[in-house]
Amino acid sequence: MNIKKAIDKVPGGLMLVPLILGALCKTFFPWAGSYFGSFTNGLISGTVPILAVWFFCMGTSIDLRATGTVLRKSGNLVVVKTLVAWGATYIAAQFLPLEGVQSGLFMGFSALAICAAMDMTNGGLYAAIMQQYGTKEESGAFVLMSIESGPLVSMLILGAAGVATFEPHLFIGAVLPFLIGFILGNLDKDLRAFFKGGVQTLIPFFGFALGNGIDLNVILTTGLGGILLGVLVIVVTGIPLMIADKVIGGGNGTAGLAASSAAGAAVANPMIIAEMAPQFKPAAAAATSLVAAACLTTAILVPILTGMYAKHMKKRAGVTEAAPADAPQAADALRPAE
Repeated sequence: MNIKKAIDKVPGGLMLVPLILGALCKTFFPWAGSYFGSFTNGLISGTVPILAVWFFCMGTSIDLRATGTVLRKSGNLVVVKTLVAWGATYIAAQFLPLEGVQSGLFMGFSALAICAAMDMTNGGLYAAIMQQYGTKEESGAFVLMSIESGPLVSMLILGAAGVATFEPHLFIGAVLPFLIGFILGNLDKDLRAFFKGGVQTLIPFFGFALGNGIDLNVILTTGLGGILLGVLVIVVTGIPLMIADKVIGGGNGTAGLAASSAAGAAVANPMIIAEMAPQFKPAAAAATSLVAAACLTTAILVPILTGMYAKHMKKRAGVTEAAPADAPQAADALRPAE
């Protein structure tokens, strides 16, 4: 039936197709996990353990000699994304009411919603996309993206420094599976060869689990506002990230575009921040709905756009690389006969 070949034709299909199937399951059969229980429920609700194993396998595939590349890529993307989110939030705070817009196309838009949607990258989505369209060093650049997780960066961006606290052990816990895999893979090349095979295999499994956390009805609840916010996240953060990836990261812009998504974990940030900073409570509910829709929108669009861009750059690079090979023939043709 050529199912695998059909999936491969979809940009980011190995991640996107299972994610959509998971979202359909969540939307129409939200009781499926609890009803079937056992291993079926594990597949539906097992995002964290599946990602933990995947991160471990990813770590084993990274060569020590590529560490500089990984850190340069991840640090570059995190810093640029945070700065862009800060700029967007600052501008939004100048024009939007603290409690959010109350009517119209931009209903619910607030500095809180924009900050929560833009300051976190979906690390799993990014790594999966780059596993397909980039190098293993680029796909490993999700390491420092865990710094963005939780409300810390959002609180700093919103000017509420000191209200939120950052516990270092949570960051360590987020990167520990990757680090253990990284160490073992570099200590024993046989372990690297054994575990790196799991990187591709696990992508559809955590894609399906991630999809089961997304209810497609969110789009109907927020109307076009959530979709619009998702598009804004891709445009506003994607362009600077692509430029930074080219200028600083040494890439061709693919990694930057792949990092322009909104993280699923960001959906919880508005409510968490509102508990710590009560001035944001009037905007928290609408912001949560908008960020959820934006997350879904970027989860669908970013793999497609990145796949199209990566193929364009690959084709462009192929033409460029072919030119030098033809150059000697051209030179001989122009050389006067002796």
